[in-house]
Amino acid sequence: MNPPTSTPAQTQNRKADHIRICLEEDVQCRQVSTGLERYRFTHCCLPECDRHDIDISTNFLGKHLNAPLLISSMTGGTERAGIINRRLAEVAQQYKLAMGVGSQRVALEKPQVADTFAIRKYAPDVLLFANLGAVQLNYQCGVDECLRIIDILEADALILHINPLQEFIQPRGDTNFRGLFDKIANLCNKLPVPVIAKEVGNGISATMAAQLISVGIQAIDVAGAGGTSWALVESERAETPLQRRLGKTFADWGIPTAECITSIRAQFSEIPLIASGGLRHGLDVAKAIALGADIAGLAMPFLQAADVSASALQELTEVLIAEITTVLFCTGNRTLYQLQHSNSLQSIQ
Repeated sequence: MNPPTSTPAQTQNRKADHIRICLEEDVQCRQVSTGLERYRFTHCCLPECDRHDIDISTNFLGKHLNAPLLISSMTGGTERAGIINRRLAEVAQQYKLAMGVGSQRVALEKPQVADTFAIRKYAPDVLLFANLGAVQLNYQCGVDECLRIIDILEADALILHINPLQEFIQPRGDTNFRGLFDKIANLCNKLPVPVIAKEVGNGISATMAAQLISVGIQAIDVAGAGGTSWALVESERAETPLQRRLGKTFADWGIPTAECITSIRAQFSEIPLIASGGLRHGLDVAKAIALGADIAGLAMPFLQAADVSASALQELTEVLIAEITTVLFCTGNRTLYQLQHSNSLQSIQ
């Protein structure tokens, strides 16, 4: 295996930089969009249901969720991140949402920060996802290390995030992606929990989904383009003019979220599918579900709210639930299943 390219202190500082940059700088995609704006729901003026008939609950990977929402992987490893993760976990528990944490590599390198990820005590009933970069399987991480981060979180599944563009631009990025399919297959075979493949904002194509599923991946998080650009985030952290230039050149690189959802679902009708990448409100969530996703992940809106207060997080969650419910009511659908099979969502291209 390759030696680590950064020290534990550098990894921890990077985590702090990522939170600060996402909250303080404009690092959203400039030209590419999620593609969700190209779809519109057909309004039903007489829905023939009571608002209280509507049920937006669902099941994902064997666990019940009160809403099809995932608090997407964001952070951990610093004091500020620990506060954010606790608030996110508490709101996930209150509303029975799914939640993922940020990359736990820092907890492997610096065990004293593992408690910033240890959120099961705040979310005893929640679907929780551990998280590690897939490329770390080439940098001294294997089955034992993955078991360790699963144990820290008492996780129900492991997310392997896949981020070649970010690693290429990032100072001291880990760029040896050779041989990962075989290592992912070994991991999927040996871990006691499902393994989820997730991009970080550049999308997963149907072709790549097929290869990932063939080696044992049990769910896909498309994490398409149209939201936060991690190329831009890394350009803000650049240590050289080249890194800064690369970040700006590739700011809009990737496959739009809507395209990822439709192309993967067209080939794989049963794979558990998470839509993420640029989703900002409940209408986006409802469109993603109607296109074929099972649940939808949001990061930036939850991060912004969590950085403010617990009450801001509660308010955001109530709004998201109300927005999703409004879509079902105004399309005449009582459940998410009905929404997916109603042809209520139409392309406006």
